[in-house]
Amino acid sequence: MQTTLSPVHGFFLAAVLATITPGHGGAQPNLTRPSHDRTQPSPPVVTPGTSSTPTQPGRPPSDAIVLFDGTDLSQWVSQDGSSAPWKVRDGYMECVGGTGYLRTLRNFGDCQLHVEWAAPVPAEGVGQGRGNSGVFFGMTRYEVQVLDSYQNNTYADGSAGSLYGQHPPLVNACRPPGEWQTYDILYTAPRFAADGALQSPARFTVFHNGVLIQHNAELTGPTDWIDRAPYAPHAEKQPLALQDHRNPVRFRNIWVRELGPAGKPEFTFADRLLDSYTGTFGSLEIAREGHQLTAKVGGKKLWLFAESPTRFFAKTTDVQIEFKPDADGKVNELVWSVGEGANVAKRTR
Repeated sequence: MQTTLSPVHGFFLAAVLATITPGHGGAQPNLTRPSHDRTQPSPPVVTPGTSSTPTQPGRPPSDAIVLFDGTDLSQWVSQDGSSAPWKVRDGYMECVGGTGYLRTLRNFGDCQLHVEWAAPVPAEGVGQGRGNSGVFFGMTRYEVQVLDSYQNNTYADGSAGSLYGQHPPLVNACRPPGEWQTYDILYTAPRFAADGALQSPARFTVFHNGVLIQHNAELTGPTDWIDRAPYAPHAEKQPLALQDHRNPVRFRNIWVRELGPAGKPEFTFADRLLDSYTGTFGSLEIAREGHQLTAKVGGKKLWLFAESPTRFFAKTTDVQIEFKPDADGKVNELVWSVGEGANVAKRTR
């Protein structure tokens, strides 16, 4: 099977991996320590960012991963992994109706996300038809609604800052259309047991223009227009996404801080790229389930996580796999290891 890295994935190596900063781990509390333990590590130093103005976006904190700085969409792709088709101009990106959602290449679990957005002006439409978009976590599972809710009536759990279809915002803090608005979102990803059972739900705290509008709100499952489905198990880290609701909503100054222990960066690449890696390589069987690869090693199935377009790792065992495209882009060889050493395996099927 033949594959050639798309321009997105080629540019990724130079532009995305080069900008990755370590995850924000911090000094984790240890309540078994005595109070004021002088051996407890100090918190890492972070230079605070600056506030945005109506004409100028602020500066992110020093440990933030910048997802959009107003210049390009190198860290965003379409849902299928192809190049992002939204417009970029004058320091913002604008939704192009009918082109589909954008998602990040990189995956995120627990995080602090900062997004600035502006509804179209002059305002057109009413209710859900006016300045509609959304900020999604868990790929497209969990939505913080974007809507022009300034003097615009609609159902409460679909207004600006709602956890769509489940939790209305505590207050309406929306500015007039055309003015830049901020969301600062704290997201705790749901956790699942090995058998897929829910251990803890997704939780959100949201500030809209500096006003608390969601306070540690728990979701009952994915957000949806007309359904209230239960949770289905998924990886803790998933892409973030912005919704195409056919309204020319603008976004700028998007950055994220990972929360919890630092780990390897994780990415979601196009299914067509993953499919080029499936097959049998010596004693390894590589398959794709959803948007993720699996490897059968020693008769055991392991989920693989992408740290680059060619390098993957498992989390339950220290298994590392690197696929080796040849000069024509064909993948007939990989290098794999379990804890130590390296093994070369040729494609046999």
